[in-house]
Amino acid sequence: MSCSSSSGSEGEEEGFDSYRKGGYHAVRIGDPFSGGRYIAQRKLGWGQFSTVWLAYDTLSSSYVALKIQKSAQQFAQAALHEIEFLSAAADGDLQNTKCVVRLIDHFKHAGPNGQHLCMVLEFLGDSLLRLIRYNRYKGLKLDKVREICRCVLTGLDYLHRELGMIHSDLKPENILLCSTIDPCKDPVRSGLTPLLEKPEGNANGGGGSSTMNLIEKKLKRRAKRAVAKISERRVSMVGGEEASSKTEKSLDGIDMRCKVVDFGNACWADKQFAEEIQTRQYRAPEVILKSGYSFSVDMWSFGCTAFELVTGDMLFAPKEGNGYGEDEDHLALMMELLGKMPRKIAIGGARSKDYFDRHGDLKRIRRLKYWPLDRLLVDKYKLPEAEAKEFAEFLSPILEFAPEKRPTAQQCLEHPWMNVVSTQNNADNVESQMRNLHIKG
Repeated sequence: MSCSSSSGSEGEEEGFDSYRKGGYHAVRIGDPFSGGRYIAQRKLGWGQFSTVWLAYDTLSSSYVALKIQKSAQQFAQAALHEIEFLSAAADGDLQNTKCVVRLIDHFKHAGPNGQHLCMVLEFLGDSLLRLIRYNRYKGLKLDKVREICRCVLTGLDYLHRELGMIHSDLKPENILLCSTIDPCKDPVRSGLTPLLEKPEGNANGGGGSSTMNLIEKKLKRRAKRAVAKISERRVSMVGGEEASSKTEKSLDGIDMRCKVVDFGNACWADKQFAEEIQTRQYRAPEVILKSGYSFSVDMWSFGCTAFELVTGDMLFAPKEGNGYGEDEDHLALMMELLGKMPRKIAIGGARSKDYFDRHGDLKRIRRLKYWPLDRLLVDKYKLPEAEAKEFAEFLSPILEFAPEKRPTAQQCLEHPWMNVVSTQNNADNVESQMRNLHIKG
């Protein structure tokens, strides 16, 4: 489960030193919350601001995600901010069809480290980032990408057009599948029996001994991971092809429906809080140049995400270089893909003079290697010419330097590329028509 503000990387743990006054709340399996309504089942993830737990809702007899914020004032403020946006999204989506994560409840929980704001969200599956990793960064088939894009665009259209809200941190990590990749990790599909009381040996106290147990478990997990990595290397050296083909096949059973999550950085279009928004690789040019932003920043991030789903690679991964910083490299990468930035846009931001001269040329990166999107998709990612051309026609307007020229989420949903019927669907339709004819005959 993605948490507000940078989810913990896979294979990492939140620091135990953060379990102190103002920090995380120590949760034990079977702990009750909100007067016993929610019972903690297992940990799902963590972020810089919170931990997220699978919990059982005894009132609705369903599983939920329980997000428990750190207790210090700044984290409580951040939670209130997120609750405001999640509540607005839930209030306008009574049918739960808008592809935005649903806030079910929120409350305060007092613990030894202070008072923690808690959010109860619907239980969702893995992030698109995990899906990309699961698929070994190979890129998904286009019909699967369309399914995902349809959900994300539905969510963005709702946020932008109906609510006047900018998400401002859209990326694969902040889009969750509606169900888990591995059915065993889904409490409903795996037939998990909810735990309604503390297991034996998890009685009151917790204290030092339970922390020591956690540290011991953490060390054991690290050792297991190290052994697993070594054996993975051996497997990849011996039978890599076989493993990768198995992975590709297993994507077929995965439900690609998904929802936009993590509203910790959201803002209202008419009441913006921060100048610097968005995770680096998904950041729009107007944010780098500080020339003001609106809904179209989310569309830029969506474009970067769609490319990543198709190719398995980030569209832009800027780095510092000799004499220039990440921002200038980022702008250079954009221009190598999209052509020279129009001078009016290049020199129109509060930070333009840091990167551009008066002619609209970058100050420190002079030699650009232009590689247009349709050619990149064919030459580097081996997409067939026709597929690359159609996808580039969909994506190029979204990656427009002029924010006002980018299509809206609603316009993207109506684009021909989004409404291509896959060959499999066509075959199914033809087959069913033939059957009908046969029956009538």
